[in-house]
Amino acid sequence: MSYISTDKTEEKIKALGAKKVEPEGLSLRERDDINIWELLSYIRKKSWIILVVTLVSAGLSVFYALSLPNIYKSTAILAPSSNSASLSKLSGQFGGLASIAGINLGGNSENKAIFAMQIIKTWPFLEKFITENNIQLELYGVKGWDKKTNKLIINDELYDIGSSRWKENVEEPSSWKLYKNLNQLIEISQDEKTGLIYLSVEYFSPKVAKEWTSLLIKSINEFMRERDKHDATKKIKYLEEQIPKTSVREMQTVFFQLIEEQTKTLMLAEVSEEYVFKILSEAKEAEQKSKPKRALLCVSITILGATLGIFVLVIRFLFKKNNLNT
Repeated sequence: MSYISTDKTEEKIKALGAKKVEPEGLSLRERDDINIWELLSYIRKKSWIILVVTLVSAGLSVFYALSLPNIYKSTAILAPSSNSASLSKLSGQFGGLASIAGINLGGNSENKAIFAMQIIKTWPFLEKFITENNIQLELYGVKGWDKKTNKLIINDELYDIGSSRWKENVEEPSSWKLYKNLNQLIEISQDEKTGLIYLSVEYFSPKVAKEWTSLLIKSINEFMRERDKHDATKKIKYLEEQIPKTSVREMQTVFFQLIEEQTKTLMLAEVSEEYVFKILSEAKEAEQKSKPKRALLCVSITILGATLGIFVLVIRFLFKKNNLNT
């Protein structure tokens, strides 16, 4: 009587691709339940690790939160200017005539305000704003504000106050870097129900935040006014050139009417300071910081630390079980 060795049998089973049949016993769900209870028991025994990680996270969160400088926000409430509405009315009355002459008189006041809202966040506009107001140092070389002295705290690692120059080992900030720094400080939005526009600036100093908010409103109004003056001047010149080229009296009349309306546009642009945005509520110096929310920050980091501690224990448990099963 011959016998076949167990090793050879297993080799044949593997060669045939057959799966080894597990002995009957606990169901998969029962084994999972046991593993969960084992995991919970393991976490309870090692709970001191979670406690340590949580306490360390809480301590680091407090240190980090206290190291952050206060940020103050200044907000102005604006509305589309009545001058823009007047221009919109002219556009509606003479838009048909202008289209005959191949001229676009522009959109309505709401579209003009939305257009200005988009321009105020663009690189060319803010680059010019930074240069005209000479705020390169405030955007790149300041790290805080001293409330007692009401003075900005200069980062002496970047800027030499004595020589009023950037440090030799520091590259002078590029136009793009300055734009990015200023752009993230500005927030502009429009209320869909009321149509009111909210322009805000955040900065270390509430005084500077207020000044920049007011300057931005003045600058965008000036930018849009100069833009419309330039466009109106070009259109008037074009219309004056077209009059001698036509002998049709009706077309000449159209040209003269359009010249008259473009002249009114120039007049409105000349006399109005609040050309696109009218200030309903001017910016004020904030007395309370807008951020950081230190309490919320500490709680969030502490919870994150506790979660990290639990995650580490779960990984250690799974790794331990895997080593025992191999």
